[in-house]
Amino acid sequence: MTTPSSQDLLPAELTMGTVMLRVGDMKVMSDYYQRALGLQVIAEQDGGLYLGRLGKPVVHLAPAAGLQLPGRGEAGLFHTAVLFEDQASLAATIATAAQYEPRAFVGSADHLVSEAFYFTDPEGNGIELYYDKPRNVWQWDGKNVVMDNVALPPQAYLQQHLSEAAIVGQQGAAAGIGHVHLQVGDVSTAQKFYVDTLGFEKTAGWHGQALFVSAGGYHHHMAMNVWNSRGAGPRKDTLGLGEVLIEVPSNDDVAALADRLRVAGLQSHHTGLELRFEDPWRNQLRVAVR
Repeated sequence: MTTPSSQDLLPAELTMGTVMLRVGDMKVMSDYYQRALGLQVIAEQDGGLYLGRLGKPVVHLAPAAGLQLPGRGEAGLFHTAVLFEDQASLAATIATAAQYEPRAFVGSADHLVSEAFYFTDPEGNGIELYYDKPRNVWQWDGKNVVMDNVALPPQAYLQQHLSEAAIVGQQGAAAGIGHVHLQVGDVSTAQKFYVDTLGFEKTAGWHGQALFVSAGGYHHHMAMNVWNSRGAGPRKDTLGLGEVLIEVPSNDDVAALADRLRVAGLQSHHTGLELRFEDPWRNQLRVAVR
């Protein structure tokens, strides 16, 4: 078995960029992301809204009236994961999200590397709100990061971490996309595409049902699972995930990925500054210089 060279891997400095969602009801969805999640309108362009914190867009809501919601078992978005810098700012957004629509809360877990709370937006898109534990407490078994699902009661978490200052300063606290989790048809095809071709490194698996991948030793920048979607084929033209943006430091990183896609016989559109392509389930990806 050969060890991949740096030219075969995505750069360690990779970060996840804005997630674009195709939206049926712009008013309902923009209200949710602003009032429940405390995001602000960063820009109105490209026929939609960019919402985020501190001038950094987190989600792009793109109007797509007339399209249908995807079926539960179709490939597409499992959740968009929004990362917070501290437990107090995470707690403030958990509180506003739960207050805005209590039924949108679907669970929570201590994953050993992070503390995560799960919600569903008004059009069924999954959302994870999370905080990373310090990297020095992450445990690794060889190249696999040790993760689990340990109970994390939300009321106790809010009692411990929520403060008046965090609530008042919610929109002034940084937040960004930490990772994106997809529903796919099968894990082996996902690994061939995201690891062998794109150049992510596998960091964990889950009984052949899920794959976690990253660059630079993060626990995961992307994940794929078949929990609802085993056997799913290419996506139809529906609401939901429109595009996943991956940001890299340099044009050389974009060019190296363009070469790997070409060698693999996969179509892409390369402008020099960015690269657009699809995964095997027609999820749209864009890799661009930060």
